Amino acid sequence: MVYKLLFVCLGNICRSPSAENIMNHLIAEAGLSEQIVCDSAGTSAYHIGSPPDRRMNAAAKKKGIELVGQARKFQASDFERFDLILAMDRPNYQDIIYCDGEGKYQDKIKMMCSFASNHGDKEVPDPYYGGEDGFNYVIDLLFDSCAGLLDYIVTNNQLSP
Repeated sequence: MVYKLLFVCLGNICRSPSAENIMNHLIAEAGLSEQIVCDSAGTSAYHIGSPPDRRMNAAAKKKGIELVGQARKFQASDFERFDLILAMDRPNYQDIIYCDGEGKYQDKIKMMCSFASNHGDKEVPDPYYGGEDGFNYVIDLLFDSCAGLLDYIVTNNQLSP
């Protein structure tokens, strides 16, 4: 069985592709690439087809991560395709919940920061309109959250390399 993760933010060019790429990095380090796969999406259609934001990529490169991917919009079919859907903030969480009109997939939707162990944030802030420090902070927060998420998945699904 392959465990499938979907990271979701607003435009799918900053936070969610960063989470996807950081998680893929941690999964590869753990030797679990055959067992866990990741994707990302946005709740809006603002940037469909665009690569990750260059400022976000610059912050990620400082930590040895190259952000790859193309922005896409979250679709209702994602509820069936993924085991866990991770929202970066409360508005995106609410948008995802709204797409689940019948409430069948509520247990699959989680807040990304709920897996952080070294940060007290409840939401991953959107760095898009801010400066370099905001992008660097989001990368640190996502490393923390992704590490906790990987531990959670390994523990709850008895995965091992």
